[in-house]
Amino acid sequence: AVTLMTQYVVTRPLYSEDAFADVHEKIHRHHKTVRHHVKQYFTCDLKRAKNAALSLLPFIGWMRIYQLKEWLLSDIVSGVSTGLVAVLQGLAYSLLASLPPWYGLFTAFFPVIVYFFLGTSRHISVGAFPVLSLMVGAVVTRLVPDEGPPVNITGFEGLTSDEQRVMVAASVTFLMGIMQLAMGLLQVGFIVMYLSDTLVSGFTTAAAVHILVSQLKFVLGLVVPGLSGPLSIVYTLEKIFVQIEKTNVCDLVTSILIMVVVFIVKEINDRYKAKLPVPIPIEVIMTVIACGVSYAFNFRVNYKVDVVGRIPVGYESPMAPNMQIFGQTAVEAFPMAIVGFAVAFSVAKVYSVKHDYIIDGNQELIAFGASNIIGAAFKSFAASTALSRSAVQESTGGKTQIAGLLSALIVMVVTLAIGFLLEPLPKSVLGAVVIVNLKGMLMQIREVPYLWRRDRPDCVVWLVTCLASILLGLDLGLAVGLGMELLTVVFRAQFPRCSVLANITGTDIYKDRKDYMSIYEPEGVKIFRIPSPIFFANIDFFRGKLVEAVGFNPLRVLRKRNKALRTIRKLLKKGELQMTSVSSGVNWNSELPANIQVPRVDVHSLILDFSAVSFLDISALKGLKAALKELIRVEVEVYIVACDVYIQKKLHSCMFFDDEVKSSMFFLTLHDAMLHILEKHPRCQTLSVHTQELVSFL
Repeated sequence: AVTLMTQYVVTRPLYSEDAFADVHEKIHRHHKTVRHHVKQYFTCDLKRAKNAALSLLPFIGWMRIYQLKEWLLSDIVSGVSTGLVAVLQGLAYSLLASLPPWYGLFTAFFPVIVYFFLGTSRHISVGAFPVLSLMVGAVVTRLVPDEGPPVNITGFEGLTSDEQRVMVAASVTFLMGIMQLAMGLLQVGFIVMYLSDTLVSGFTTAAAVHILVSQLKFVLGLVVPGLSGPLSIVYTLEKIFVQIEKTNVCDLVTSILIMVVVFIVKEINDRYKAKLPVPIPIEVIMTVIACGVSYAFNFRVNYKVDVVGRIPVGYESPMAPNMQIFGQTAVEAFPMAIVGFAVAFSVAKVYSVKHDYIIDGNQELIAFGASNIIGAAFKSFAASTALSRSAVQESTGGKTQIAGLLSALIVMVVTLAIGFLLEPLPKSVLGAVVIVNLKGMLMQIREVPYLWRRDRPDCVVWLVTCLASILLGLDLGLAVGLGMELLTVVFRAQFPRCSVLANITGTDIYKDRKDYMSIYEPEGVKIFRIPSPIFFANIDFFRGKLVEAVGFNPLRVLRKRNKALRTIRKLLKKGELQMTSVSSGVNWNSELPANIQVPRVDVHSLILDFSAVSFLDISALKGLKAALKELIRVEVEVYIVACDVYIQKKLHSCMFFDDEVKSSMFFLTLHDAMLHILEKHPRCQTLSVHTQELVSFL
């Protein structure tokens, strides 16, 4: 089949930047001052007040368009399903936080209520998130260890170990909430952009390994103290294997049975999700069965199984956070605030794209900040969103946060009325449920071969983040991963892939000369492309690559020429050499007298393609000017093409131009500069028939 190509012919004058500015008058744009922006920010009118109210209370927006007949039934089904899962995960993730199980029910209730009013996502299920719970657990076990006395904190007097742990968890959650709220009010939701998908993937995979290890003691029925800090995972595994012969067989068999059944049914749910009206709530079903079997056979007494135990009825009175704990946990609270928001925002973003509505990052920070502050006051621990629970809320037909509200009501019913039914539940069942839900996070390791083939710096970020988070702990691991990620950004910017371009024969298109067969380079012309900003860190690299591209070092050539000139003048003075006039200029590429050798310069014109240069700093500006002067002094004409208008303004304002470096070197496009060179150097071989035709219009 013959492909027909659309052709176009353009006839226009050849434009340098100066010539274009002379012909085409620019509109003068008035740029607002900082004072104007501040004044506008603090100005309030009715419309702005209304928008602010809708922004701060997003539920008003979707409640106004709520379709009662179409959405309510779906929200009820979703709310009940999510509520049952939330109860189970609340109990399970409390174990990760090293807290009594029923505090997970508080986390599945208070933050959900607050998020209903302030959150912008209609589909995420707010509550305990395993990674955050583990980070809370690390803080809790550091301040109130299983073995030995707690850290000396004023508010601990007269409290039991569990009460001390609850105070630590609530206080660090309160501090985390303050940080999230402050970031939201300061409009710094963009901070999450610094956590790339690769970094988050490596971090959550490491967290899954930590969670897996932390649940082994429940699955095996062993007594292992909670540890935190660098290499805590190694010490925990050591303590587990030392007493492996003490494994409770009943716990182990129960856990394996639960994991196998839940895993199989979850796979069936995934495979037949299009045919199933509602995913089979297998975790809830297995928990109910395990509860019944444990109660019937009295697992706690007969088999020494560790069970959930007494669940107090109702809610506890609110509690003020402990300021002393704030000072002890500020370093851990910040990564928790970032991770909690980053995970929730990424999940919310997926569902907002799928269901076509907008989420606001800054408002999400405010919503989670307020949720954690109010939740912490009522003794809940850090809240974000669990991926599996949000998937249940969305896949069961949830349309809005009405489903979230109903899930909170289910949790409330359990807390106030039927919590006692969960008392015989073995903790090993909760551990098994946690482990089987790690599949998605652990399977992220499959990304490594793909990243290695496609983007090795990204792969290094993944591996470093994952290994650092496993060995050093999640807080330090996140910091190391972030540092590595910033290093790769600096590395990419500091060592960009510069290239020498050539004309594609018969066109006005220029591509890397290494990539195409039908190219043509005019004699004595080099086109050098810089594909990144030029700044203090890469200006020397840029100058080195420029020297490599032109094939000579202009500074070295200049020194050799000056030395040769001095030698010629000495010979003339002695009368050993006769020349009409040295001052009229020496042809440095011709044969010089008295066997004087000077490096040849075969390049008469250099074009710098600035189309991908987004900014220049002062250091780069000085380095660029020095490089241009060196080239101009060895009689190389330099042209800069496709330069951003704001860079040109900066060059003018920074007194870049002088008698040598002139603004006339700037051309509108690469082809304009090339045609100008061909016109100026007619001996230079023409590029193509197409170029000859264009030249004929000049």
